[in-house]
Amino acid sequence: MPIPDDVTGQEIDKSVRQELQSLPKTLAEDVARNLVMVARLLDTDPEQAYAYAKVAFRLASRVAAVREAMGFAAYSTARYSEALAEFRAARRMTGSAELWPVMADCERGLGRPERALAMAGEPEVQKLDRAGQVEMRLVAAGARRDMGQADAAVVTLQSPELASNAVHPWTARLRYAYADALLAVGREDEAREWFGKALEADQSGTTDASDRLAELDGVEFVDALDPSAEADDEAPEASAESEAKPERESEAKPEPEAEAEPAAQAKPQDTDPKPEPRPEAGSKEGEAAPSSFLDDPFKEPGEQA
Repeated sequence: MPIPDDVTGQEIDKSVRQELQSLPKTLAEDVARNLVMVARLLDTDPEQAYAYAKVAFRLASRVAAVREAMGFAAYSTARYSEALAEFRAARRMTGSAELWPVMADCERGLGRPERALAMAGEPEVQKLDRAGQVEMRLVAAGARRDMGQADAAVVTLQSPELASNAVHPWTARLRYAYADALLAVGREDEAREWFGKALEADQSGTTDASDRLAELDGVEFVDALDPSAEADDEAPEASAESEAKPERESEAKPEPEAEAEPAAQAKPQDTDPKPEPRPEAGSKEGEAAPSSFLDDPFKEPGEQA
């Protein structure tokens, strides 16, 4: 696949470059450049990222970083079975538990939330750093909701990380997930509060917290460039003009009044022009309508949230 000339392969992480040193120099450069393309396209064009990952995989399938990149590319395109296999391979090569949360999320993607929840209680979770444990908590809460345990999902997300006022890269997503879980159990006022807190922490715009807040407040956004919206705005004006036109015509052409004649002088035939009937006012048609688990992740819904 074509790779832009400005991609040298030196853009990848230092640890990945060290892994690639086991390959011949030219091959290592080719793999590195494909990995750079995977990273560039993963969020904007996941299918293209997947294609570059396949190239890197064919060139160096025994490199853990390549298997991990292949896993994330498959995960981003909802190829969960393939992603899980690649993450497992990368974990066997490195012995790291770093991929444990995304592996659990693959189980959710495959329709096995109970397995994801079981993984949340495994010893590997204790090996994760703080960010990894937050990710595991998010996955477990999602698994609870997949299983119809909405109240338990709320409890699962309650943690020191959620209560903290400090802002970390995962803070916005954690607060957003908590707000969404609250909304799912009908606690709308609290959900609005936490969507607001998520928006405060979301400096990079990773969530749609502002849209969710507007939705709760009944605010409806209209695209100013949308032709259909413009047509809707013009429709009431056209209707109003069509109603006003007959009225103007009726004002311009007053109804003639016949002069009264004495009964004795009445003619046998009335040759005076008869008054034209008054046009009826038009009706209003088309009028617009009014507008991890460091705590206990397995608490049951009955416990106090």
